[in-house]
Amino acid sequence: MASLSRADVEHVAHLARLGLTPEELARLEGQLNHILDQYAKLAELDTDAIPPTAQTIELENILRYDAARGSLPAAEVLANAPERDGDFFVVPAILGGE
Repeated sequence: MASLSRADVEHVAHLARLGLTPEELARLEGQLNHILDQYAKLAELDTDAIPPTAQTIELENILRYDAARGSLPAAEVLANAPERDGDFFVVPAILGGE
């Protein structure tokens, strides 16, 4: 597998809008080339007998029980509002208006 040159790393950093120092570019070049070398080793493995959807770990969402409960009273919610009108927040208009 081809390795990345300093110019390649600079180009990718430019595309990602990253302002990197020369030291950071040198370190990143080494790290990215190491990742590519490791990928090349993995690419040598025979994976023909492994189904494309095989997972190495169980896929399960860990969710808390969702229980309905009462909300805060309007007075408590609006207590720290900078400006209010009755039971409503007053916010600046963003699309024309006053």
